[in-house]
Amino acid sequence: MPDVAEPLHVGIVGVSAEGAALCFRTLCEEGAELLGRHRHPEVTLHCPPLARYMPPIEAGDWGEVARLLLVSARLLAEAGAQLLICPDNTVHEAFDEVEQKSPRPWLHIARVVAASAAERGFRRLGVLGTRFLMDGPVYRRPLADRGIGFEVPSPADRALVDRVIFDDLVHGRFTGEARRAFGEVIERLRGAGCDAVVLGCTEIPLLISAEDSVLPVLDSTRLLARAALRRAVDAALSADKAFSADGA
Repeated sequence: MPDVAEPLHVGIVGVSAEGAALCFRTLCEEGAELLGRHRHPEVTLHCPPLARYMPPIEAGDWGEVARLLLVSARLLAEAGAQLLICPDNTVHEAFDEVEQKSPRPWLHIARVVAASAAERGFRRLGVLGTRFLMDGPVYRRPLADRGIGFEVPSPADRALVDRVIFDDLVHGRFTGEARRAFGEVIERLRGAGCDAVVLGCTEIPLLISAEDSVLPVLDSTRLLARAALRRAVDAALSADKAFSADGA
């Protein structure tokens, strides 16, 4: 790829370490596919301890969640970030307030996933994630805007998925037992009419791959990272074209 203007500097607002790390690695590893060997956008990550987020999440205090996200956003903006992403689905319940007050533009993880689902022709998605996500509104509007339906697991399966996320996945533990249990949950979602499944906790892709699922998977973490990569590179290409046009 010929030299162009630098891609946008991407800021990652981390909430849980494993998901933030996967997002960071995806941006860096896949950057070379678009930018050339050893190249990727400049990336800055801010990841406070998950313990700061859990009390307001559990209390349903989304205003406080928004405040915490904006603390990271401002730190990242000061570090030079031009585009922000958060590889945590649950906290997107606070996104509207964050978007209004943010010093930099964001990509919304559920909108990115919904766009990918529509592009691939899926019509009904199973959604896996924390209990807060599966019971909450984060995916409802983005999927409805695309004419896509969704299902969440049964109450017992939601409890199982949530327990594995907080007891194992966020701590970097990925067991065969958990993989089999998630596979069975996905099988039941297929039986409920789903034609794909959203891995809507950013650690789930570290447990479940496409080969482990009877349904096509929508990996929210990597989809978000790839969308940010495309946005960062497209901005550089647009700037390069504008510069070339001005010099013509």
